[in-house]
Amino acid sequence: MTANNDDTPDNHQHLERPRDGRNRFVRSMDNVRRDAEAAAYWAEHRCTYQEIADRFGYYDRAQAWRAIQAAKRDVALPAVTKLRQVESEELDSLYVMAMEIIERNHVMVSHGRIVYGDDGQPLQDDGPRMQAIQTALRIRESYRKLHGVDQPAKTEVSGGVTYQLVGVDPEDLV
Repeated sequence: MTANNDDTPDNHQHLERPRDGRNRFVRSMDNVRRDAEAAAYWAEHRCTYQEIADRFGYYDRAQAWRAIQAAKRDVALPAVTKLRQVESEELDSLYVMAMEIIERNHVMVSHGRIVYGDDGQPLQDDGPRMQAIQTALRIRESYRKLHGVDQPAKTEVSGGVTYQLVGVDPEDLV
C-alpha cells in the first residue's frame, strides 16, 4: 500500500481491531469511521472490494466487503431503532385498550335489551372479555416478535426409516 499517494488516506494503515473480554473483535470508533468512508467511496466510485481494501487498509477484499456491510447496518440502525420504538408505543397503547376492555363489566344484550337473571340482576357477558383477551395475546405476540424475544423452535427427530419392497419376493434378492 502506498500511503503517500495523493488520493490515498494515510490514516488508514491496517488499523488494529480491538477485542472484547471474550477475545471477539469489537468495532472501535476509528473502524466505524473508516467503514463509513470506505462505503461512501465505494458508492461514489463503484470500484472493486480489493481496491477498497488497498485504499483503506483492510487485510483483504472480504474484510472490505464486511466493512461496507457494517457501514450499511450502521446507517440503517437509527431508523430501525426509531421504527421499533414507534411500533412498541403503538402496541403498548393497544394493549392498554385491550386491558381496559378485559377489566370492564359487560352485560348480556339480546334484541337490543339487557338480559336479567332470576335475581333481577343483569347477566354478565363474557364474550367481549374473551375477545379482548385474545386480542391482548396477539398484541403481546407481536411485541415479542418485534423485539426478538421468542427463541426459535427446536425440533427433534428420532426414529428410523423402514423400506418395504412391494411385489418382490425377499428370497429372490438373495
